[in-house]
Amino acid sequence: MQIGVVFPQTEIGTDAGGIRAYAAAIEEAGYRHVLAYDHVLGADPAAHPGWSGPYNVDDTFYEPLELFAFLAGISTLEFVSGVVILPQRPTALVAKQAAVVDVLSGGRLRLGIGIGWNAVEYESLGANFHDRGRRMDEQIDLLRRLWTERAVDFEGRDHVVRGAGIAPLPVQRPIPIWIGSRRDERGLRRVGRLADGWIPLGSPGEELEEARAVVRAAALEAGRDADALGLEGRVEYGDGDLDRIGATAQAWRAAGATHLAVNTMRAGLGGPDGHVDALRKAAEALTT
Repeated sequence: MQIGVVFPQTEIGTDAGGIRAYAAAIEEAGYRHVLAYDHVLGADPAAHPGWSGPYNVDDTFYEPLELFAFLAGISTLEFVSGVVILPQRPTALVAKQAAVVDVLSGGRLRLGIGIGWNAVEYESLGANFHDRGRRMDEQIDLLRRLWTERAVDFEGRDHVVRGAGIAPLPVQRPIPIWIGSRRDERGLRRVGRLADGWIPLGSPGEELEEARAVVRAAALEAGRDADALGLEGRVEYGDGDLDRIGATAQAWRAAGATHLAVNTMRAGLGGPDGHVDALRKAAEALTT
């Protein structure tokens, strides 16, 4: 099981030197990948009465693919978007951005994608919130063709590409696509039908196994090898209880996770140094 970290988007600050030092320190501590959440826009609660989203206009979010391009030149970490909200973005542009990150990193990108939850963000980006799942299915197909073909001819319900392609093509052809999904059956079936890996929410246990059964059934129905799907778990640093963190890591390992990311956000750690100190403490518990 490969162990990485969740980039502390909302708490890392805006000093590029601090981000550079953070990347160097987590790599030195033995972590092998960094997973970054995605939000292009945050909603202003004053303009949206009753707003209940976990993030708002005051929360800092670095665009994941641009962040990874920066980190590619200063680390050997693997990069995982967890997740890019694909249906609110132009597909060909995402294909281009991801390909460039993959080239600059020497093939160290896993593109995690999802449909998201923030209707305000969709509206602001000129995208339809209500058909986002259907559109993402077509986007996945087009992404893979753009990453593997010199020139693409594609005509779908939402996309038309006539004799056009991206250059450079990525190192990985195609780049692995991992799908983040909650417990929604349609989303879980999409993972089984189309994804190279799954980024679930929650912890190992009965609910995870029930969701995994849906994923596996959809993979088998699509003629795919269900055992080949990767699984990215997550452990919350929280109060820093190393026994709990280690036990959660072991539970993910027993559940068959191929990857695990430690999330230090919202643990009251302050800026980069606090997150690095916490991750150093967690490293031993996660590998024993």
